Amino acid sequence: MNTSPANTPRAVHLDFGGVILSSPFEAFQRYETEAGLPKDFIRSLNARNPDTNAWAKMERSEVSLAGFVDLFEAEALAQGHKLDGWRVLQSISGDIRPQMVEALRRCKAAFRVACITNNMKAGEGPGMARSPEKAQAVADIMTLFEHVVESSKLGLRKPDPLIYRHACELLDVPPESCIYLDDLGINLKPARAMGMRTIKVGDPDQAIAELEAMVGIPLRG
Repeated sequence: MNTSPANTPRAVHLDFGGVILSSPFEAFQRYETEAGLPKDFIRSLNARNPDTNAWAKMERSEVSLAGFVDLFEAEALAQGHKLDGWRVLQSISGDIRPQMVEALRRCKAAFRVACITNNMKAGEGPGMARSPEKAQAVADIMTLFEHVVESSKLGLRKPDPLIYRHACELLDVPPESCIYLDDLGINLKPARAMGMRTIKVGDPDQAIAELEAMVGIPLRG
């Protein structure tokens, strides 16, 4: 883990769902199986017209949850399948990954840290927690970040480059001195284009190993 002074990062930005929490795509796939929908149907809906579809409007707080459900169900019908939009919303909250929380704690001790998350206003915190216990756990994790940049509050969502720029300005650290972790390649691309080093999170343990190599300090207990 040799990191020269010239490329030592000053800040680490992390996505929330799919990084700190397990990916909602896993829950989507369980619902697709349960409802007899094609594999990755929900994900494909979210990828159609990604700047103007129901999901994008929800994460920019342009529609209510009920409005999202109506729009999302209509988008599904237009593609030949019926689904329950409320059931999809209930799939968003993932499980907390303790090893990622520990890595975040250790990063916080050495670097500036911020969260950049596409989320919705409703629910208990960025993780859409469904129980008081989960809500409190998510709230506790949020206190580890210096800033939490939420699409629903800012009216911008990833992959709009402005949301990454905003996070860097909040920390007063230029993009080229930052690392960004996200589970979606489409969200990493603009961060990388502005100079951030990026890590795509699939297997959390592998992602932590990659981050350790970049920051030069141990991140696991």
